Amino acid sequence: MSSVHPVTVVGIGAGGWPDLSGTAQDALTAAEVVFGGPRQLDLLPATVAARRVPWPSPLVPALPGLLEPERHRRVCVLASGDPMYHGIGTTLARVLGPSSITVVPHPSSVSLAAAHLGWDLARTDVVSLVTAPVETLHRLINPGRQILVLSAGAHTPAAVAALLVRRGHGAAALTVLEQLGGEGQRMVTGTAGSWTHPDGDPLNIVAIECGAGPAVPVTTGLPDDAYQGDGQLTKREVRAVTLAALAPAPGELLWDVGAGSGSIGIEWMRSHPACRAIAIESSADRIATITANAAALGVPGLRVVHGRAPGALDGLPTPDTIFIGGGLTRDGVLDRCLAALRPGGRLVANAVTVESEAVVAAAYAKLGGELTRITVQRGSPVGAFTGWRSSMPVTIWAVNP
Repeated sequence: MSSVHPVTVVGIGAGGWPDLSGTAQDALTAAEVVFGGPRQLDLLPATVAARRVPWPSPLVPALPGLLEPERHRRVCVLASGDPMYHGIGTTLARVLGPSSITVVPHPSSVSLAAAHLGWDLARTDVVSLVTAPVETLHRLINPGRQILVLSAGAHTPAAVAALLVRRGHGAAALTVLEQLGGEGQRMVTGTAGSWTHPDGDPLNIVAIECGAGPAVPVTTGLPDDAYQGDGQLTKREVRAVTLAALAPAPGELLWDVGAGSGSIGIEWMRSHPACRAIAIESSADRIATITANAAALGVPGLRVVHGRAPGALDGLPTPDTIFIGGGLTRDGVLDRCLAALRPGGRLVANAVTVESEAVVAAAYAKLGGELTRITVQRGSPVGAFTGWRSSMPVTIWAVNP
């Protein structure tokens, strides 16, 4: 019986076969089966005698069924550029296991673009819009920043330009780099506000140089007017303290229960690209508001669940952290949230009314944790003078049950 071979993942650029290393060429020449996109397969010469199999769509669900019958054959998979940078290599490592693949990398389009532009990659933000909405860019746009955008296709440059204009960054310089490393390589330049170029090659990367324009803080506690809504908003100062109590860490999942305008879940996700959040809200009008706020602030991946806790929590993935901003006095909400946390997880609840404070006080007496009460005073005109106006005090309970 023949042995099981690891799947060899070969990165290939627009330059095709001549640009591949000897190791990559040898692997492809020896292969019995080669998987890849049609464009990538067409880059191989006739000397590669392997059976060529184009990827189906959708790809990921089909992978096990495609690869399992070939496990005793020498299989190569073609990837665009660096297989482990937003590429098929990471998917195969997850599906098959790292020990089941061998990777032969190629320079990524990001590396090639930086080389052409003379940009320091260590100081450049990179975002992929291949599967993400263009609104993901909002989180990165700030004066003086350099951003490289992995495009979803020929339409992406115009969509990026339009978004920059909406953000007040019409003066941002754009460079579209097409077919990097290939015979059809070209660069198109302009500004976001004057972008009238027709759609070009679908294989492109967009370079953005932000000049003067509105700045959006990267810290928690965004201005209240950054959010649309009907007034159901955790105010700026309280929000900053609440996020500090929630203590977001990369990769963690938050439940934002009674999300209101969505500010807590949004700023949780803005704290790190790997942070995830689910906003649970019973008001249909607020669902639309949360979605709009998330897109405008660069985290369109925020998941929004329309329903009332505790019932709406059924079937949701296990959270690392839970924030209860609304519904604290409803029967079963606190108990259901405490039961849902992963071991070592954290719960934070904000109480404003006497009734919700009673729930928090009873829970604190039983489970301990930390209690903090905040009263915010803001200066405002009193005739010709300035006086202090106090907001309602907020009690914050944080616990690791």
